[in-house]
Amino acid sequence: MRHVTSSGSGRFAPSPTSDLHVGNLRTALLAWLFARRAGLGFLVRIEDLDPQRVAAAPGVARRHLVDLASIGLDWDAEPVRQSERWEMYRGALARLDTYPCFCSRRDVAEASQAPHASQGSGWRPYPGTCSRLSSAQRAERALTRPAALRVRANGVRHTVRDAHTGAITGLVDDFVLMRSDGTPSYNLASVVDDGVQGVTQVTRGADLLDSAPRQAWLARQLGFGQPDYVHVGLAVGHSGQRLAKRDGAVTLGQLAATGSDTAAVVAQLFSTAGLPPHGSASGMLADVLAGRVDLERAGIWESWTWPPAGA
Repeated sequence: MRHVTSSGSGRFAPSPTSDLHVGNLRTALLAWLFARRAGLGFLVRIEDLDPQRVAAAPGVARRHLVDLASIGLDWDAEPVRQSERWEMYRGALARLDTYPCFCSRRDVAEASQAPHASQGSGWRPYPGTCSRLSSAQRAERALTRPAALRVRANGVRHTVRDAHTGAITGLVDDFVLMRSDGTPSYNLASVVDDGVQGVTQVTRGADLLDSAPRQAWLARQLGFGQPDYVHVGLAVGHSGQRLAKRDGAVTLGQLAATGSDTAAVVAQLFSTAGLPPHGSASGMLADVLAGRVDLERAGIWESWTWPPAGA
C-alpha cells in the first residue's frame, strides 16, 4: 500500500531485545496511520546498538518485521540497522562541541542541583560537573574510569511542537552522545538516522516527550530539520505499572497461543485508542483518509490498560 504524496517520512524504530508487545504494536499502528494520513513515507529502523542484549535475543529483529507486516503495516525502504552505521555516528560526533565525562549515573542522581524532571520520567539534567574539570583532573580521572562524551549545550532551552500537547520548551543539558564503552547513545544515533533518512514526523510513546527538546536541538546543531512530534499514551497492566511480561499474554505469539487471532488483536488495539474496532489497518486508514475518523479527537493520548475490560 502506498500513499506517499509529499517528501518526508514517519518511522517506527524498535530495539530487537525482546518481542514486540501490544503497546509497541499500537504505537506502530498509530505511527503508520499518522504518516500515511499526512502523505508521508513510512520507515522501519532496527535500533540494535546494544550488542549484548541483542545477542541474548536471537531472531527478535526478524520477528519484529513479521509482526509489523502481520498487523497490516508496510514500509517504503529496506529497514536499516544502527549497528551497521557507527561510522556515520562518529562522523556526526566530530562536528559537535563535546567533552569527556567520568560521572556515573549515581553521581548524577546524587547531585543536589539535579532535580527530577517535571513530568515524572525520572530524567535528571546533567549538572555540568565534568565540564569544569582541568586538563590535569581529566587525565587523573581517566586513569581509573573510561569517559563518556557529552555535548556542550550551555544550558540552552529549546521548543518543539507536539501534536497533542502543543509547544513544549525544555532545558537542553549536556547529555551523553557516546557512552563510556564507545557505543553511540540513543539520542545521537536516533537523531542522526532521522536526519539522514528524511524523517519529518516522529510518533512514539509519551515517556519520550521530555527528550524531544534535546533531540530537536541536536538535529539543528547537525544541520537537520526539526521533526513534528506525536507522543501517544503508554500501555499499562491492571496493576497500573507499564506493560511487561508479568502481565501474561502480551505479544502476538502469546496471544495466538490463547486463541486470539491477529485481526482480533488489531481490533482491540484500535478500540483502546477510541477508534472504531477495525480488524485491519487498511480499513482504518481508509476511514481516516475519507474523514470518517479524526485521529486528533480519538483517545490515543492517555495511558491505556491491557487487556481491555471485557476482553
